[in-house]
Amino acid sequence: MDTKTTYSVAFICTRNACRSQMAQAIAAVMYPDVITAFSAGTEPGNAIDPVAVDMIRRRYGIDMTRSQRSKPLSELPVVDVVVTMGCGVACPALEAGYREDWGLDDPMGGPRQGYAACIDAIEDRMGRLAAALRSWLSYTPVPADDEDRLDTSATCTA
Repeated sequence: MDTKTTYSVAFICTRNACRSQMAQAIAAVMYPDVITAFSAGTEPGNAIDPVAVDMIRRRYGIDMTRSQRSKPLSELPVVDVVVTMGCGVACPALEAGYREDWGLDDPMGGPRQGYAACIDAIEDRMGRLAAALRSWLSYTPVPADDEDRLDTSATCTA
């Protein structure tokens, strides 16, 4: 039996320039033991938002532009989990074993406080997602033996 060690997670937003890029970077830094992170956009932009790049660099010490770029959904591999960032009607219906929408406001073009609040929200939701994924990874079904099997010959009387 194959033993899964991480879950592939795609973070999706419209432009793949801010929220989904920050989520991909945060997952890679904080939860590499459980999440293999990807991101994409339904209408990808030309570049990652420079304020998002700066905020992630200051908080985590990494440069997203070295390993990430805005890209379309068609470049995603098949993933286990899809997380939409709160992009409403433009969010895709991608196949995945599990999906959730984080409903995050897009800070792009706004004040730095909006970016910081978005990063905090991503960290919070990412922590909860990682905990759930860890519990799924550690779950081992116990095989039934003859003593554990349900006795289907019994009748129920009320």
